[in-house]
Amino acid sequence: LLQYARGTVTAFAPFDARADAEALRKAMKGLGTDEETVLNILTTRNNAQRQEIASAFKTLFGRDLVDDLKSELTGKFETLMVSLMRPAYIFDAHALKHAIKGAGTNEKVLTEILASRTPAEVQNIKQVYLQEYEANLEDKITGETSGHFQRLLVVLLQANRDPDVGVDEALVEQDAQVLFRAGELKWGTDEEKFITILGTRSVSHLRRVFDKYMTISGFQIEETIDRETSGDLEKLLLAVVKCIRSVPAYFAETLYYSMKGAGTDDDTLIRVMVSRSEVDLLDIRREFRKNFAKSLYQMIQKDTSGDYRKALLLLCGGDDD
Repeated sequence: LLQYARGTVTAFAPFDARADAEALRKAMKGLGTDEETVLNILTTRNNAQRQEIASAFKTLFGRDLVDDLKSELTGKFETLMVSLMRPAYIFDAHALKHAIKGAGTNEKVLTEILASRTPAEVQNIKQVYLQEYEANLEDKITGETSGHFQRLLVVLLQANRDPDVGVDEALVEQDAQVLFRAGELKWGTDEEKFITILGTRSVSHLRRVFDKYMTISGFQIEETIDRETSGDLEKLLLAVVKCIRSVPAYFAETLYYSMKGAGTDDDTLIRVMVSRSEVDLLDIRREFRKNFAKSLYQMIQKDTSGDYRKALLLLCGGDDD
């Protein structure tokens, strides 16, 4: 897996998988559970270490750690602990599988993962999906989606975005003009142009296209997408644009809206906190503080409670006052 240095969770040292396994067994054995021990261990070890703990747990006690967590814990806290135990390489594939199974498709999950992952990560997700579930991810997604939304998902699944190798200003100008003519200047919208350009051009190229677009049209590209498209396609196009501008800013906003207002979207909160904790959560925290006049830590504190809150705050890794 790719190495990232902007996570809040790093390898714990000195690490002793057997000692951790023993502490977890003791915490869950007999009457009542010592949740504090469970959350303290699982949020401060990285994913690779958690897998070693699970293996030691099975060796020492002949028991499955995840099964024990499921039988001893409940609610959102249980979901968070079980998510932390999911092997990192399978995390996204698993989330996508659950987003497209059964009645109704969770478009939010498809959008978040496919808009934000790098081409290398998408290739990896497709391989893992095939290995683990003996099914083709693209076939599964096309079977559950339709229209322009489906087409953009398929383009993103190809993971063929141009590499970042210098920017051709003439092509920047051309793409900006094409988008302007496909949206603002047209009665009706030529969605295909948006799908092709936003789904295949390099990140540095598109950042220049967005600047140029603003100069030509007087609008941010997001405003145009907002006016010219709707529904799932609009959400996916906006997510792609935001991730091109800044992946950490996109996740800061995703976390903010998972907690803003009445009720919390705990599935999103858990998925983002777990999946970004070893990648770029420090950068996400910085963007959060910059854009929302409060820190991620403060918002989690206000919006959650109990052991669930304690564990999320440990994953968050600190306040940004």
